[in-house]
Amino acid sequence: MATSNIKKQSYFLPEELEDYPDERVRAIHSSIVEKISDTEYPCVGAKAAINSNQYRLGVYSSMGADETTRQLGEDLKSYTAETLSAESEYMTLIAVFTDEAVSEIDFEEKLWLQLQKLHDSEKHLQLWDPTVSNNPDDNDFSFSYNGTAFFVVGLHPNASRKARRFEHTALAFNLHRQFEQLREKSIYENMQKVIREREIAYEGSINPMLSNFGEGLEAPQYSGRQVDESWKCPFLAGFDYQRRKDND
Repeated sequence: MATSNIKKQSYFLPEELEDYPDERVRAIHSSIVEKISDTEYPCVGAKAAINSNQYRLGVYSSMGADETTRQLGEDLKSYTAETLSAESEYMTLIAVFTDEAVSEIDFEEKLWLQLQKLHDSEKHLQLWDPTVSNNPDDNDFSFSYNGTAFFVVGLHPNASRKARRFEHTALAFNLHRQFEQLREKSIYENMQKVIREREIAYEGSINPMLSNFGEGLEAPQYSGRQVDESWKCPFLAGFDYQRRKDND
């Protein structure tokens, strides 16, 4: 069988990674665990995911490439199904790419290119999550794929915030409904308070781009770059979802 016909694995469970034969994949995994396991790392949700093996690793080529988009789309579907099946409140997919982001603006452009490509790959299906808007200028916007809303966290070597600084270019995906679950259990507000206290100790200040869940615009938070009110999100949904929603 020709090697070109063999599908390269891109999606990994924690138990597969310790002895995985590809040294690069093992090194990426080790760097993720090392960063989040740092005693001072502020995000207790990420720590809970790592400590309980409630995470998945995705390894891809360049952001926005056709094959990357295809693999990432398939893996997001797997991650979503596994998270819903486990009813996990912390499960995350950390997608790592080969790109070198030379600046925060460069990374931001690559991030939105990848999200746009994911959306374009399925926009003919009109599978936007009905609980959120597809307009980045709306307070209830969230990125959606395969009918499911996500909160996306960008990480890269040149991030100005230390918590977002990572030796690889990466996107962490979490189901939006996980925040709702935590809020319904009266866990979210206390967790947010703890994270902000830890972030002040870790960074010296609270990330000015992070809003309370359900308040403010979500799109400017994804890349981690500090922007002002003049910033315009480059993402464009390929169908008029809001009109369809209003006519339901």
